[in-house]
Amino acid sequence: MVLPGTPASPLRVAIIGSGPAAFYTAEHLLKRDDLVVETDMFERLPTPFGLVRGGVAPDHQKIKSVAAAFDKVAAAPRFRLYGHVEFGKDVTLADLREHYHQIVYATGAQTDRRMGIPGEDLRGSHPATEFVAWYNGHPDYQDCRFDLRQERVAVVGVGNVAVDVARILCRTPEELVATDISEGALEALTQSRVREVYMLGRRGPAQAAFTNPEIKELGELAGADIVVHPEEVQLDELSRAALEKGQDRATQKKVEILRGYAQRTPYGKPRRLILRFLVSPVELVGDAEGQVVAMRLVKNELHATAAGTLQPKPTDKTEELPVGLVFRSVGYKGVPLAGVPFNDSWGVILNDKGRVLDPETQRPVLGEYAAGWIKRGPTGVIGTNKPDAAETVVAMLEDLAQGAVLAPAHPEAAAAEALIRRRQPNYVSYTDWRRLDELEVARGRAAGRPRVKFTRVEEMLAALGLA
Repeated sequence: MVLPGTPASPLRVAIIGSGPAAFYTAEHLLKRDDLVVETDMFERLPTPFGLVRGGVAPDHQKIKSVAAAFDKVAAAPRFRLYGHVEFGKDVTLADLREHYHQIVYATGAQTDRRMGIPGEDLRGSHPATEFVAWYNGHPDYQDCRFDLRQERVAVVGVGNVAVDVARILCRTPEELVATDISEGALEALTQSRVREVYMLGRRGPAQAAFTNPEIKELGELAGADIVVHPEEVQLDELSRAALEKGQDRATQKKVEILRGYAQRTPYGKPRRLILRFLVSPVELVGDAEGQVVAMRLVKNELHATAAGTLQPKPTDKTEELPVGLVFRSVGYKGVPLAGVPFNDSWGVILNDKGRVLDPETQRPVLGEYAAGWIKRGPTGVIGTNKPDAAETVVAMLEDLAQGAVLAPAHPEAAAAEALIRRRQPNYVSYTDWRRLDELEVARGRAAGRPRVKFTRVEEMLAALGLA
């Protein structure tokens, strides 16, 4: 058997998704000088980059600069983007097996986990990811409505996404207009009546998942005082012992920052951002119209598990927090893909170091792989996806060396392009995306902003002359 990977017979790889994990996978493959690889990237939206575009907070422009590295990957002559092409609809798994030697799923973690408490579906209770996607201009979420007339908001969770949500709610109009936040969100947040934002963590300050730069930024908001209850940032004996044993300087610094906030005298800014620890929601309370009006909380204590981790256990102490808007940010999980083995409880594709596994035999599925959050779950930062993708590519190349690849009937690049043109004539190439990018930046320049995004698929296609 002559293995693919030569100029006459390139290794053809389909990558589903176009976020960081997808681009890092393509980069690892395309930079090899001992192998000729062609990567075709499939993205449901007309715009690439996944969470870099739709998840990174608009006031964190520096983080979005990673897109410049993805531009360099896309400049490779053997890279193609097929945007506005949906896996399972425009192209199926059977189609890909007919045209590619290997398939990589890099679709991320697209949905929120639920809190599992009474009242969670009351009006005014939302997943944090919907709010994030809305203010970032994701086309799927532009019809969402969030009642920003409410004066008190609770954000359940203390990870970086929860911090982003709280921070955006507390930004002044002057701060927001300097970002690439969507125009609809900018208008709504400019008229916001929110005055108090609560961030709620079920464990203590030492276990909070936010990073130090994120929590430090909360203390520097122009329009909001940060408030921390002194008693809630005093470490319990177990946390103190764990911190001293591990000598984790980053966690020590995190606790120091929070203790500093607890001693701070409010400046009298128009909004207050209140950080709470060792509390868990147990119920959302609604009025006669089904609108959230309050949240019942239980006070927690930390207990050590057999594995040595510290987990919260509820006490008999409760309180009621008056809030009219709730965002849950308690974890994320992936969405199953048609025909691809999936672990529902973990919210990831069933895999071993990137090799997709058959659920019955636990053996690798020939030619199929996963990378990023759909592979490992929603952990780490953007850069974490680079070594994760490298691990997957190692598995792909090991399998190639053993001849364990698909045998597509039509491996030619032209054959795949012809199929896609038949199924989705209005597909968006990377060249098209660069034109769209230039248009958004030009719109932003005219408004004194980094960019003004197109937020509807129809607008994007029309701007490209593809409608």
